[in-house]
Amino acid sequence: MTTKFKNLGRTGTVLSKKQVYDGPIFKLYKETIKTPDGLEVERDLIDHGNAVTILAMTADDQVVLGSEYRVGRNAETVSLPAGLINGDEDPLVAAKRELQEETGYVAHDSQVMTAITSSEGFTNETVTLVLTHIDANERAERHFDHDEYVNTQLVPLAEVIAMMKRGEIRSAQGLCALNWYLNFVREPNQWILMKNSLIWRRANHTMI
Repeated sequence: MTTKFKNLGRTGTVLSKKQVYDGPIFKLYKETIKTPDGLEVERDLIDHGNAVTILAMTADDQVVLGSEYRVGRNAETVSLPAGLINGDEDPLVAAKRELQEETGYVAHDSQVMTAITSSEGFTNETVTLVLTHIDANERAERHFDHDEYVNTQLVPLAEVIAMMKRGEIRSAQGLCALNWYLNFVREPNQWILMKNSLIWRRANHTMI
């Protein structure tokens, strides 16, 4: 742990907590809290179930992407597969289930890359980023919710990175998963991105 922030992890004391909304996905509370620094503050907290975001890849570096309508942007958007964790369910179990239900692809050799907090200022949601491998020819039946439909495609990794640069992938969890994979999981010396006739080698930051 860095020595710059010696008090990381200090918790506040909840002085009062009132539920003001109870929905199918999240609950909303108004809380009065005494912070670790002694301040008394009022905050709104969205109590949201934890989730997984899945980076599913084939052996030849194709990535599973899906597009669907998202009310937050009132538009059809593209993102990695994702879904909620059921209670104390293992994130890898949740990732396998959500990937198959949403895309039909079957997860193999899954691993947790990291976990992120989606928006610490007002929600307690934690999203686990999972890397998994799939066989493009192995598909199972998809199971959508009654109000859900996802258009699933396999997209080459180089094109996915180009989509990120063009701002076509804007989901924070998806961007985190892709960047974590590219920076910390994929062997840096083997990361070769092809766009048109250019090859960019991350190891020495040179164009060929």
